[in-house]
Amino acid sequence: MKQPHPPVTRPRLVILGTGFGAFSVIKRINTRVFDITVVSPRNHFLFTPLLPSTTVGTIEFRSIIEPVRIARPETRYYHAECVGIHQRRREIRCKGMLDGRRFVLPYDYLVIAVGSSIATYDVPGVRQHALFLKELSDARAIRQKIIECLEQASQPNIPPDVRKRQLHFVVVGGGPTGVEFLAEMHDFVVKDLRKSFPTVVGDVKLTLLEATEEILGGFDGALRAYTRKVFKRQRIDVRTRSPVARVGRTHIVLRDGTVIPFGLAVWSGGIGPTDLARTLPFPRDSASRIVVDEYLRIKETSRLFALGDCSSVEGKHYPATAQVAQQQGKYLAKALESYARGLLPVPFRYKSYGMLAYIGEGKALADLESVKGRGFAAWVFWRSVYITRLVSVKNKILVLFDWMKTFIFGRDISRF
Repeated sequence: MKQPHPPVTRPRLVILGTGFGAFSVIKRINTRVFDITVVSPRNHFLFTPLLPSTTVGTIEFRSIIEPVRIARPETRYYHAECVGIHQRRREIRCKGMLDGRRFVLPYDYLVIAVGSSIATYDVPGVRQHALFLKELSDARAIRQKIIECLEQASQPNIPPDVRKRQLHFVVVGGGPTGVEFLAEMHDFVVKDLRKSFPTVVGDVKLTLLEATEEILGGFDGALRAYTRKVFKRQRIDVRTRSPVARVGRTHIVLRDGTVIPFGLAVWSGGIGPTDLARTLPFPRDSASRIVVDEYLRIKETSRLFALGDCSSVEGKHYPATAQVAQQQGKYLAKALESYARGLLPVPFRYKSYGMLAYIGEGKALADLESVKGRGFAAWVFWRSVYITRLVSVKNKILVLFDWMKTFIFGRDISRF
């Protein structure tokens, strides 16, 4: 395999991934100390907390991405995936995403931040018939399917049962992603479809299926109850203790035998390890995440690090959130410089800043350590926090513009 990496004198740092953890390292790492190479199948950073807003056009897709090559031009980027690691030789094996050609990269330090994949729990039919909401391509597919269902339901000769099914939008998984997608769908129906699809809007139905007893399981109990109350008023059908047995092309079957027809099914049932994380020969926890110590070093190694959703800090129980990955990336950027200078950094310490979620109608939840906010004030706080967390001035301007455009002109319903 060909070797694309030129000779260097600085320590060679290879970063796998472009998610919150990896991007936080990329933005903060000292390029005077390290020669940096980034390898990822995705050539941009995606601000996933606002991804549900793109599914209905509240925010446009390109407003929440930042190309890696622009974010840190002095780093080297390869549009490829890592398919293996040779620890003794300090090399990784890669495969190009476009032509499949393989190559080898040497490293002195390796950061594994490959994130997670969608967990289907081996439920038959999920990957074939449901859509996910994890990448920008997923949001685009959902947006296309929504408009497709609405257009088909508007045809003059469509049978009533098919029309009813096409207008049923089902989400599996009551976590923040599923809840926020339904909130965006509700706003889309109420504020935009009444004008553009007046003959079918009254028959649109939104359903949330959750296998456990509660939606938004990590949130405060009072905020969960408030969300149920708001969703009931919005006529969103919330069904807890409703595990899915299988997903067909036009229907979902629950374990109790209930059949639920749908036009669109979005699976937001949890996350699991990526193929790479699952196959690497490192110690893993019960969820197949790579075990790291308090310095984010992979157990039984000295120059390999892991962070974000693909990792688990030994003895800790950090949630698999962007907040954790971002803090770990910021820490590791400084820690790596300490290692390069022969120093031992301080251990990683996570500080929780709470959780936020949008629930529709200009209302949100703010589950903070000292405050449990809800309603309009929490929505203003939700928007303010996410604007400040966007990674570039360009993103901030585009998102503000999208919000203003949606408020004045509504959402675009074009299918293209």
